This record gives sequence, C-alpha cells and structure tokens, in this order.
Amino acid sequence: MLLKGSIVLPASKAPAAPIVLPHSLPSACTNVRFTALPNRTVGEISQHRHGRSIQAAASKTPYPPPSRMIPTEAPTDLEYDAVVVGGGMGGLATAARLVAKGAKVVVLEKYLLPGGSAAHFKRDGFTFDVGSSMMFGMGHEGTTNLITKCLETVGRKIATVPDPTQVVYHLPKSDRFPQGLMVAVWRKYEEFLEELSQRFPAEREGIKKFYDECWKIFNSLNVLDLKSLEEPRYLLGEFAKQPLACLILASFLTTNTGDVARKYIKDPELLRFIDIECFIWSTVPADLTPMINAGMVFCDRHFGGINYPVGGVGRLGEELAEGIVAYGGHVVYKANVKEILVEGPMDGERRAVGVRLADGRVFRGKTVISNATRWDTFESMIGPDKLPESEKLFRKRFKKSPSFFSLHMGVKADVLKGEADCHHILLEDWAKMETARGVLFVSIPTVLDPSLAPPGYHIVHAFTPDWIDNWKDLSPTEYEAAKEQLADQICERLEAIIPGLRAATTFREVGTPRTHRRYLNREDGTYGPIPSRRPLGMLSMPFNTTDIKGLYCVGDSSFPGQGVNAVVFSGFGCAHRVLTDLGVEPSWPLLDSAFGKLLSTVRNAS
Repeated sequence: MLLKGSIVLPASKAPAAPIVLPHSLPSACTNVRFTALPNRTVGEISQHRHGRSIQAAASKTPYPPPSRMIPTEAPTDLEYDAVVVGGGMGGLATAARLVAKGAKVVVLEKYLLPGGSAAHFKRDGFTFDVGSSMMFGMGHEGTTNLITKCLETVGRKIATVPDPTQVVYHLPKSDRFPQGLMVAVWRKYEEFLEELSQRFPAEREGIKKFYDECWKIFNSLNVLDLKSLEEPRYLLGEFAKQPLACLILASFLTTNTGDVARKYIKDPELLRFIDIECFIWSTVPADLTPMINAGMVFCDRHFGGINYPVGGVGRLGEELAEGIVAYGGHVVYKANVKEILVEGPMDGERRAVGVRLADGRVFRGKTVISNATRWDTFESMIGPDKLPESEKLFRKRFKKSPSFFSLHMGVKADVLKGEADCHHILLEDWAKMETARGVLFVSIPTVLDPSLAPPGYHIVHAFTPDWIDNWKDLSPTEYEAAKEQLADQICERLEAIIPGLRAATTFREVGTPRTHRRYLNREDGTYGPIPSRRPLGMLSMPFNTTDIKGLYCVGDSSFPGQGVNAVVFSGFGCAHRVLTDLGVEPSWPLLDSAFGKLLSTVRNAS
C-alpha cells in the first residue's frame, strides 16, 4: 500500500529483491553467491566478546525492512530556519544541533537511508558497512567525543564494543624487515610506543617526542567546547577559560605533520610510517596533513579509543535521523535536490533562499546547508558560471580525492580463527602508497560484533583508493569483467595476511567509484578535497560559511576534512555558525564581520 508522504512496503508483499544501499543493481556492482547461507532470526544467538553480550542483529531481510516507513514529504508552505541538502553524517550532525535549539529544519536525502558513506546494507544475514568501520569520537570523556555528544544532543545513545587496536599495519619488506614491517597501534598509548620503539630502537626518543607533540594538541582540544572557529565571540570566550590550550593550538595553526615529524625523527623508513599513519585517514602523506588534524586522530585512538557501534555503523545515521524527527525536524528521503535557489545580482550580494527538487518541489529557508561536496554544491546545484572567487581559489588549492573500489565478503569463520583485530592496512611497496589501488584497507567488524554475520561466518570488507577514470568507456560486459578481475587480484593480495581467504569466501559483492558516485551522489565518487600543493596548515581548509549569504557547506569539504568524527566536528561548527547568524546564539556583529573577512583573506592568500 502507499501512504501519502511515505513509502510503506507491507511484510506480506515484500519484494523478492531487497531495497538496499549502493551495491544492489547489476549496473553498479557484482553479486556472487557461492553457497547458500543458513537462515537466522533476530535474537537466535548471543555471542560473548570483551566481557559483554551482543545479541544477534543481522537477518535475511531487505534493508530498509519492508515495514519501515520512509518519509518522502514535508511541508513546503513555510520558511525553514535551515534546509539541509544531504543526510550524510555532516548534515545530520548539523540538523541535530539545530533542532535541539528549537530551529525549524528539513533534511533532504536523495536515497532511502540516512548516513551517506556511514550507512550500512544487509545481504543474506550479513550487515555490511558501506565505508570504514573505524569509529573515533565515541568515547565518554573530554570534549572530542563528538559522535557521542551528537547523539546525546537528540536524546540518543548506542552501545559500542571497544577495539583493542586502532589498526594493524602490514607494510613493505626491507633489509631491516625481511618479512615486512608489522606494527599494531594498541589502544594503550604506552604499548603502541613500546612496539614502535622496538621496531626502530635508535629513534625511541624521537618517537616519543613526536607523539607527545600530538598530545599537546589533543589535550588542548579536549578541554574546549568545540564549536565554530569562525565565530570570534566564542573563540574569545574559550580563550578566557583556557588561555594556554588556545595558545598551543594557535602555535600549530600553520604547521603540517611532516614538519614536526622531521624535527624529531631522521630514519627514512620511520618517516614513511608517519606518512601512512596520516594517509589512512587523510589520503595524503604527512607533509600535506595539518598537524592539528593529526593530533586529534593520533591521540583520540588512545584516549577515547576506537569503538564499534553494536549493530553496525549505519545505526549512527539511523539514530540521528530518528532523533531529529523526535525533536520536531523533518528528514525526507527520495528528495533529489537539483538546484540551490540564489537571489541577487552577480556583482552584488547574493543570498541562498531555498532549494528546488527534481520533482519540482521547492523548500525555502533562511539558510541552506549543503552536505554535498563543494563541486556538487557550486557546479551542479548553483552553476559553474556562477562560482564565487573564493571557490575558484579553492579549486586551485585543492583537488578531488580518489574514490574507492570496495569488496564486501562473507567468509567461513574458521579462516579467521583467533583473529582479534578489526582493522588492517596492507601495503607491499612504499612507492605505491599514493597510487590507485596501492593501499588496501581491511575491516573485519565481526571480530567486534559477531551479530553482523550468521553463525559460523565473518565479514571481510576490503577497499582501496581508486579513480573513476579507470572505469570510464567500458561496455557493461567489460565493466563486469574488470570488476571481477580486480576483486580477484585483491583477494590474492589479501591471502598474504588471511591465508585461505578465497576458498573460505561464500559471498562477494563489488562496488567501484561509479557505485559511489551513483548512490552517494558525489562527483566522481570522491570522498572530499585533498591539497594539490603544500597547505598552510589548517588555515587552507575552508570552514562552513561561503561567499553566498545564507549558504553553508558541511562535511568532508569543510574543516577538518574526511572521517566520520571529522564531519561531525564540521557539523558542530556549522550549526553554531548558523545559530549565530539566525540570532539564536549571541554574537558581536562588527567584530564578527571583520573576523570573517580576515579569515577569508588569509585562506585565499594561501
């Protein structure tokens, strides 16, 4: 049956093919089923790990479930305080913070599920994370646990399982490491330092000094109320409360991680290790990674730790969306925004006043917040001929990061017997770290939450950076063959760390950059901007405001960049800036305007 404003699929008429995330259609991916898997219903099993009980959550059902109501309408006869384009984690975080302050908000999501690349999908009893399952920001102390705080903003919380490591590195062989350099980043900071120092004993002192510099940054961030770095009243207030922390952070504003690493470390192989420490979350080496960002990541993994949400990463977006609605907001699905409505002359002040959907509906708002990439925002939804000068300069400083080739597998549990580490990084040649398909990211979330797979099975999710150009001009047959060939090559590489993987695989599904572009609605499938030249620390990265009045950007195209906790950080900043501009939060208008111009001048000059 069809209800006005919602799609409802009654259980008795559930479709034979599930409604799912990116990997469902033959034109976008390959679905290879090697054997039938056993049925399993919710609550059938309870498995024990890390001293806690986890109830089974995955089941052989479509996702979203047929009984779930999917809202597709919201009022269009009013002016919202904020119209949010995109229901990724940045947009949801912004909306959550806004509705908690009483703002009238509508979130417009093109797909059927919230969360964007932090969503999940279900197949034959497996619950697969679309993107990474390495979750920062889910601790319970300090101020940098932003995912926890964001959920709390709308009265939500999610149980988590602690990961004993952040990641285990399997790095290239060398004369010093004939079997390859292997390093585990343990949850306990001292254990990680000791392990790395044992690999590089001559650099023991330098290792500690470098990571201690990271702790200076993290400890300074972790006492501040993290809001908009574009709002001077807030900044001065934080300086009055925590002057030393603010001064420390200011001293690192223009510094990149490679600068600090070389100050304390001389060993070239160890410096390459620092490069890949940055690369796995920034997709660029240490010289192009702002030191403040590194300080946040390198220390939160030991302070709050990596914590996996029980039931899958996709629960984060689902809980936030439900919380936003509970607080009076609207989350609309199948809402394809085609145009951001801008009024005013090209040579004068222009203002965003709403959006138009592909079906003709118009949502008007005092502000428009885009969770799309800056390329999609300005070139697709406003027009390449209408780029503000700041956006032209942004395109000189930054380029699109690569997308990913993704391989989701269901495997027999025996092949991973004794495995306790969820995340692995495999690189066989340092020279290929920044090339397409060089680094393999591997996630095995079922070692933390067994409920994600049927009994006797594990999930192995492997993904590697890839460019959409590698998938252009292929016929459907060529496309399918290329996907299978690359998937086989990746499985062969993974045998080095998971012997017997191919023989143990019972389910395999492939996604390419074309998949990411199609289902995540991101130009070229990109996961955000990366520097095209050496950045001026964090000052090169754009914040939330734009040169179009009332238009804000949030997500991985805004400071601090890529990663779930990072885009939630951008959401905190964006919501605060919007609330200030709406007059809900206090400000000093004259100083505010002058400070904004100063930031813009410094950033554009960089």
